[in-house]
Amino acid sequence: MWLNNVLETIGNTPIIRLNKISEGIPGTILAKVDYFNPGNSIKDRMALKMVEVAEAEGKLKPGGTIIECTSGNTGMGLALAAVVKGYKCIFTTTDKQSKEKMDILRAVGAEVIVCPTNVAPEDPASYYSVARKLASEIPNSYFFNQYDNLANRQAHYETTGPEIWRQTEGKITHLVCTAGTGGTITGTAKYLKEQNPTIQVWAIDPIGSLLTHYFQTGEVDMAYVKPYIAEGFGEDFVPANYDMSVIDHFEQVADKEGALMTRRLAKEEGLFCGYSAGSCFQGLTQLKDKLKPTDVVVCIFHDHGSRYVGKVYNDDWMRSKGFID
Repeated sequence: MWLNNVLETIGNTPIIRLNKISEGIPGTILAKVDYFNPGNSIKDRMALKMVEVAEAEGKLKPGGTIIECTSGNTGMGLALAAVVKGYKCIFTTTDKQSKEKMDILRAVGAEVIVCPTNVAPEDPASYYSVARKLASEIPNSYFFNQYDNLANRQAHYETTGPEIWRQTEGKITHLVCTAGTGGTITGTAKYLKEQNPTIQVWAIDPIGSLLTHYFQTGEVDMAYVKPYIAEGFGEDFVPANYDMSVIDHFEQVADKEGALMTRRLAKEEGLFCGYSAGSCFQGLTQLKDKLKPTDVVVCIFHDHGSRYVGKVYNDDWMRSKGFID
């Protein structure tokens, strides 16, 4: 039977065994490959959920404008929902995001406003602040704020977690996931730990992000925040979607190692993934001594490599960052 619209294709993405790149890592190593969603990323799940909740609560009305600060993937999910449901979209993003991400958002009808990366979240020029200002000025608009919008993690509690539990037949022992807004890792982990509290949840964070230090100490110390190149994960503040009690360990990954591993996933497994997938798997390799041969590990690969052809998959860009000779 046919589907009524593209939104009905969101979710139920495959879990795929990693065979070559996982040699030397104990256990069965699997990837939940969420670039099979229609917007090519896991963020389609929470974008649709946030829209549905906003509609149900009367915050998003017919003909309204969706406003969000996004590194690209959430914007794509929201834009697809907007196309089907008849909303306008205005997105703020940062100047470190790939040109491909911005072009893709414009292709599906969104307006994109580019803001500086290396400013504090509360700075009037930050992409958070600009989004809030637009929402206060534009009639019949709603700022979704994926960072503090709990529909984000609820989407993964309702879909990603149950899918992983079902697809592994309840055998999963470890979840490995990059940490950004906190929605994916918190929602998925919460569901999985309710099924089996012994499941280990490992969060992968870029060096320069605030989150690892906050997890370890409970302190927000901006001295630990440094610029980093990796896209789509890591934060310079702690979003409300986090529940650190469902996370067992934070592991930091260097930009270079994450980028090189992203390329290896494409060449060795045929998985043309985004930057965060390589960082996720690199984090797992750094933790392999904690694994046993009987373990079943699921890594979440968030998005598609098409977003990064001008960066991670471009030799000139890689050389410019000192990642390859």
